[in-house]
Amino acid sequence: MTTLFISDIHLTAERPDMTAALLAFLQGEARQADALYVLGDLFEFWIGDDDPNPLHQELAEAFAALPRAGVPLYFVHGNRDFLLGQAYARRAGMTLLSDPTLINLYGERTLVMHGDSLCTLDAAYQRFRRITGWPWLRWLFLRLPLTRRQRIAKKLRGNSQKESAYKSQAIMDVTQDAVEALMREQGATLLIHGHTHRPATHDFTLDGQAVRRIVLGDWFEQGSVLVCRPGEAHLERRPLPSL
Repeated sequence: MTTLFISDIHLTAERPDMTAALLAFLQGEARQADALYVLGDLFEFWIGDDDPNPLHQELAEAFAALPRAGVPLYFVHGNRDFLLGQAYARRAGMTLLSDPTLINLYGERTLVMHGDSLCTLDAAYQRFRRITGWPWLRWLFLRLPLTRRQRIAKKLRGNSQKESAYKSQAIMDVTQDAVEALMREQGATLLIHGHTHRPATHDFTLDGQAVRRIVLGDWFEQGSVLVCRPGEAHLERRPLPSL
């Protein structure tokens, strides 16, 4: 009995080693799991389900093999791929989940989410997140010509990299108050998220009860997988191939 969690892979054609590592994971270890949860930022950016990028099709086929083998596949949107829609999800065999979603993980009330909404000290980012969540703006963007969307995405990526260079690490991390408020509201004893690229397990006490927050890692230098079994959870690394 094993449930797997991954996030922040940021797939792009410029990093074939990350793609190869993920494909090996999907074709091997993931096939033996009870379920696989992908908690956002699977792709470096997403400009619409109609993007003919060959990488997207390759991954859709690899993911779709999991539910055909009896392994449920769940996806939570990240801040890089929040426009991933039902059309692609159907091709990839994914079930889209809201952010956050409360699940029963081997008897434990567990919240799964991307994690960016918990970075409440980053006021500029939270404002951007609210704006990009407007349904009419998403509708309008997805109806722009593909080349126009690609230019916009490239500009946004550049702006994000510049902003990250001068923001403090504390501002870009989650805040404990936001974590506790959400876990208390949902009655959860375990929170699993990504986004911050700071893999770790944080144990603390909430209203007199022992609880945990597990942060998933990115796949820039090695794969990062949370392996959960009844009564245990381990963050594990997976090597990237040399191509």
